[in-house]
Amino acid sequence: MTDAEVPRHPAAFALWREVQDTRVRTRLGGFYYLLAWLLTWLFSADPAGLLGVGLGGSALFFVLLLARQLHRPGPLDNPQQLQRWLDQHWGLLLLTSLCWGQAHAWMLYRAEFADSALIATLATVAFSTAMTFNFAMRKRRAMLAIALLYLPGLVVLALEWPQQRALLVTLACYLSYLLLVLGRSHREYQATLALELKLLEQQARLDLLSRTDSLTQLGNRYQFNNLFPSLVAGSRRRGEPLSLVLLDIDHFKQVNDRFGHSAGDTCLQAFAERLREVFRRDSDALLRLGGEEFGVLLPNTSLEQARQLAEEFRAALASQGVALEGERRPLTTSLGVGAYLADSDASAEAFFKRVDDALYRAKMEGRDRLVIA
Repeated sequence: MTDAEVPRHPAAFALWREVQDTRVRTRLGGFYYLLAWLLTWLFSADPAGLLGVGLGGSALFFVLLLARQLHRPGPLDNPQQLQRWLDQHWGLLLLTSLCWGQAHAWMLYRAEFADSALIATLATVAFSTAMTFNFAMRKRRAMLAIALLYLPGLVVLALEWPQQRALLVTLACYLSYLLLVLGRSHREYQATLALELKLLEQQARLDLLSRTDSLTQLGNRYQFNNLFPSLVAGSRRRGEPLSLVLLDIDHFKQVNDRFGHSAGDTCLQAFAERLREVFRRDSDALLRLGGEEFGVLLPNTSLEQARQLAEEFRAALASQGVALEGERRPLTTSLGVGAYLADSDASAEAFFKRVDDALYRAKMEGRDRLVIA
């Protein structure tokens, strides 16, 4: 998955991260359950006499191994499916733990496995330790898995207290250690996740800053250069209208020369605010392209609709002006308006040039006017 495909919402990212970690950490686990069973069976007192049991256990742990390998998450951008995958995969983990815990207890109980029961016990310790360190993201589920692995064997050892008390006490002490470490591992995982979320938030903030004009809080030229070609491509592919409005504040240099750059900044901010008042749809992209030049991208908007909105903006700006130094000063704008034509616009650049030429004509014809591309 590329960086662009990583979920940005905190809850979605946390779920995605847990799926990734669970998926990576569970790959080899099923193999070692099968291996531990085979070793315990083959080093028993009578492997041939236990052929049916051995093959049956091998088949069981092989099926569980295969289920882990084949159980893969669906679309990584669908939180509901990711949560369902996690729940199902934890079901496999808990089922494997249950099967091994019962197998370990049975091998401790049966005399045929007296020579190899230690193998099963060491495997149980190893599996419980792996569960503690690898699956601490879900503390309660990990505790349940450890209990399923550990407790059946402890029960059998308790039934044989005189002979097995040393092993029982040792395993019980180690179990208490695992539970303490599980709590610490869970906190460390959550701390790491919180750090990743903080970095993700900072990255999103920096990305927003890189795409936003700091003065007007509109999109900047960088955002336009990324957004415009994709909207044109989408319009061509889906056959939906796309309109572009280019605006240039008339005689803006005179505002700076007469009132100063601070007043010029005020003028630009007021102009941007007026744009927001007229072009209000969520899909409308309002951008400052540089200096006193602005642009508005209007997806799913016909040329006539764009013209009406642009004319509404021009007329309101001309009648209201802008407040500078406590007085209402006149302010006008020239506009070029066009709609993407798939048949004649060979590229996004050609579409932009056509509208930019219309803006230039508006300025040459006397300003404070709108020209259709």
